[in-house]
Amino acid sequence: MAKNLLIVESPAKAKTIEGYLGKDFTVKSSYGHIRDLIKSEDAIDINNNFSQKYEVPADKKQVVSELKKLAKEADFVWLASDEDREGEAISWHLYDTLSLKEVNTRRIVFHEITKPAILRAIENPRKIDYNLVNAQQARRVLDRLVGFELSPVLWKKVKPSLSAGRVQSVAVRLIVDREREINKFQSEAAYKITAIFDKGKNSFKADLAERFSKQEDAEKFLQDCIKAIFEIRSLETKPAKRSPAAPFTTSTLQQEASRKLGFSVSRTMTVAQKLYEAGNITYMRTDSVNLSDTAIDAARAEIVTAYGDKYYQKRTYKTKSAGAQEAHEAIRPTYFDKHTIEGDSSEKRLYELIWKRAIASQMSEAQFEKTVAKISISTRKEELTANGEVMKFDGFLKVYLESADDDDEDDNNSLDNDNAILPPLSKGQLLDLQEMTAVQRFSRPPARYTEASLVKKLEELGIGRPSTYAPTISTIQNRGYVVKEEREGKQRAYEVLTLSNSNITRETKTETTGAERGKLSPTDIGAVVNDFLVQYFNGIVDFHFTANVEKEFDEIAQGLKDWTEMIRTFYAPFHKDVESTIQTADKATGERELGVHPENGKKVSVRIGRYGPFVQVGESNTDNENEEKPLYASLRTGQSIETITLEEALELFKLPKAVGEFEGKVMKVAIGRFGPYISHNGAFVSLPKEIDPLDVTEEQAIELINAKRKKDAEKLIKTFDEDPTVKVLNGRWGPYIEFGKQNVKIPKDKDPASLTFEECKALADAAEKAPKKSGRKFAKKK
Repeated sequence: MAKNLLIVESPAKAKTIEGYLGKDFTVKSSYGHIRDLIKSEDAIDINNNFSQKYEVPADKKQVVSELKKLAKEADFVWLASDEDREGEAISWHLYDTLSLKEVNTRRIVFHEITKPAILRAIENPRKIDYNLVNAQQARRVLDRLVGFELSPVLWKKVKPSLSAGRVQSVAVRLIVDREREINKFQSEAAYKITAIFDKGKNSFKADLAERFSKQEDAEKFLQDCIKAIFEIRSLETKPAKRSPAAPFTTSTLQQEASRKLGFSVSRTMTVAQKLYEAGNITYMRTDSVNLSDTAIDAARAEIVTAYGDKYYQKRTYKTKSAGAQEAHEAIRPTYFDKHTIEGDSSEKRLYELIWKRAIASQMSEAQFEKTVAKISISTRKEELTANGEVMKFDGFLKVYLESADDDDEDDNNSLDNDNAILPPLSKGQLLDLQEMTAVQRFSRPPARYTEASLVKKLEELGIGRPSTYAPTISTIQNRGYVVKEEREGKQRAYEVLTLSNSNITRETKTETTGAERGKLSPTDIGAVVNDFLVQYFNGIVDFHFTANVEKEFDEIAQGLKDWTEMIRTFYAPFHKDVESTIQTADKATGERELGVHPENGKKVSVRIGRYGPFVQVGESNTDNENEEKPLYASLRTGQSIETITLEEALELFKLPKAVGEFEGKVMKVAIGRFGPYISHNGAFVSLPKEIDPLDVTEEQAIELINAKRKKDAEKLIKTFDEDPTVKVLNGRWGPYIEFGKQNVKIPKDKDPASLTFEECKALADAAEKAPKKSGRKFAKKK
């Protein structure tokens, strides 16, 4: 047995590190956390300084047993979990669970998995930092208290099976608030004037800074320009420069990987974790933009070798965030001379992004010559402006240009597409107008958040930390409070006035507006839960409160604040609010009255129900059994209780409707929990997105029914006379048996086509009696 046992969090990291250490070291993985708070309400003893009860989950007992055995046999145990607060807490859990002794336990940290870094860490061990552990414990306890106390309130007052969380609820509030801004937004139209002067190679474009809100004003401007003399009134040429962005932090990596690679936040972190564990990049949970002297020297050597001395410019970056604490260096390549790596496509692309950003941060500024020409109009007081830009030296742009979000109107690192190269011009020069247009343009509402822009906003508000962004965004989607969706956009007409050859022509064109990909929108239940929390638990969803909590965690991590005192200050008023809300709050449904039915005069309203949002015509009256019961209809995909109109609501009651007969049976179109469908002879066929349920023809319905039958026939392997509901089917993962509500796996040594009914029943019985698995053998660290 080796003298030293070194414990890391993941098997991939263990494998990499084991290659750097000699035979005196055994390197094992804890597979993330080895224990967690027990699931019951008594996990935290509020009256005993918030002491916690932990348990080792079933899927970790084997890991703990093996680590205990190895720890007893080793002379020294090295705890090498990650260097952030969560990593420190994992080391403490290992220390406690494995019954380690301080005398032979060493805590080591490193932010890159290289042989020098590992050996340096072993030469400089330390003890477990209980301030960091306490900060993590405070977060865990606070979040458990909020979740366990708020969720039952939501079950009683909104809908069963809901849950709430401290950071997640704030993220949902941001998305709900943004959606309401968009819904209230009134687009305004204005005409933008653009002129094209001179011909051929010397042609260039100039714009009018002012915009005209009325078409007649725009037309009058063009009319005045028919006989106008255009002269260059002033010409200014000055140097300009752009500097590279700082190296990546967790949040900027998530944002840029979203913009440039189309990665979700969770995918970025999964791929970055692999790169880190393989020794390709430094630690990926950090809010520091600092690079070590060693890294700067390595970047310099690579820049000078690859591009030459003039491309190198040493830069040091300082972290703006006051609470930066997760690590001491930005995300960068471990080796700057390694331009590419082995791995799958995602790993290669993310590594290349990290390499380019880090290298560019140590490169020279890009240098430009900017020219601004002001053009006077003899018949008007306004001036046209032409902007030109010539790159004199590409500098860092040789390697990397930062992208901008679609809602960023001004970004210092983005290149302006309007800055074309201007031809040679001189002050006093008269210009020949070729064409002038006045194009109707509409103001845009605020953009919906993407995962990346939501991370940016949370970071700006000081909410959450590098380790929390990805799980927060995954959680609000998994809970059904927020959806990531695509919107096709709508056609919109706009006017174009064109002055050419002294004539003004008018043309109506169309454009697609509102098309979106991967944007976050609140669901109706997300909006109702948010409003309930804002009304009764405003502190929980208050941006400043949540940011202040993060600052308090930082103070605990620095040993400046007692964590139990911090929790106690929060818990007493919070618990009081919970008790009073359960007693006094009305049930929240998000109900909105739309108006009255034009035919029967009954009230039409919309609200959240057990199975989602629905419209109701009439009111329930339990006192009068003879009164006609209300009518109900579920909202369709894309409709919301906040924006649906009376007309749209009434359309929903046109379904179900008969669309004809097929094989002597009526075909009906209806909308259910899972969307629109056709019912026929006890069978159900889903309608494709492109077919409107109200427009389905008899021919389309028959075609869809036949297509479904064909697909089902291809899926069916065998049925049985003994019980026609028992089937052997072809599934996505291969053949299986459908036996009642069970889907039963077929053993590899059995031929699906030759199974008897008795064999199917025996396999179903055996599957029913088999112990249920508790998920993956080893859960990953979250």
